[in-house]
Amino acid sequence: MCDQEMLARWGRQAMTRRGFGAGAMAAGAVACAPVERAAESSAAQNRSGRKVTFATPAGTMDGEFFHPASGMYPAVILWPDIAGIRPAKRQMAQRLADEGYAVLLANPYYRDVAGQQFEDFASFAANGGFDKVKPWRSKFTPATIQTDARACAEWLLEQPEVDTDRGIGTQGYCMTGSFAVVAPSADDHIQAGASFHGGGLVREDGPSPHTMLRADAHYLIAIAQDDDAQAPGAKTALRNAATAAGCEAEIEVYPADHGWCVPDSPAYDREQAERAWARLLRLYSAAL
Repeated sequence: MCDQEMLARWGRQAMTRRGFGAGAMAAGAVACAPVERAAESSAAQNRSGRKVTFATPAGTMDGEFFHPASGMYPAVILWPDIAGIRPAKRQMAQRLADEGYAVLLANPYYRDVAGQQFEDFASFAANGGFDKVKPWRSKFTPATIQTDARACAEWLLEQPEVDTDRGIGTQGYCMTGSFAVVAPSADDHIQAGASFHGGGLVREDGPSPHTMLRADAHYLIAIAQDDDAQAPGAKTALRNAATAAGCEAEIEVYPADHGWCVPDSPAYDREQAERAWARLLRLYSAAL
């Protein structure tokens, strides 16, 4: 799970990673960039996006909404990780929209701040981001997650770009991995939850997300190998809970470390991130 010790290590790696990223991009520019840029340009022409706000019982939530330029599509709530809305998360939301989904990139910190707070994960880790968000995170409980998921679902169902005859998906990373597990219990329209290197899925104190699985929902729970090493019993508890609930659940430990799915994370593992992405699309295809 993402903690202060991990963030301190990532902070020390921040400039090194930025330098490596720049070098890798330069090395691959001739062979890869023209094709990738052309593909992105074509996708962007067929995609729309806008900043949005809407009321919840706890205040005004903000986020960004991406979807194909025309038509109606199944909706997805994408919760960012601890560093919040930023370019890497927009990239992920846009990519999902290009796959044919109406994607709400939601701000989990809306009770305290609006919009982007950090440029990337390196700046978050190197500049005291953990301490900054700590009081914001303290407001997250299964009950507040349900409140927010329900508000997001209600807003999405009012949008003309959303096919209301289809289910809604939700996905979370690190801190918000538990959001994706809890969300289907909040609203029957939410038919799928995907947690990637999520923290706090199995808790001994208070309501635990793993006890809130819904029988008719579908779940994808992708666990980081280092998280599994710290809490090896969590995967068993999740599997037992899924069996008890009678729900469809793919629960797997990936050979990658915490944060591997997020492009600006120091732990990003492209091969395993693409594998997890393919599993996500399969989940949504089946459930939505």
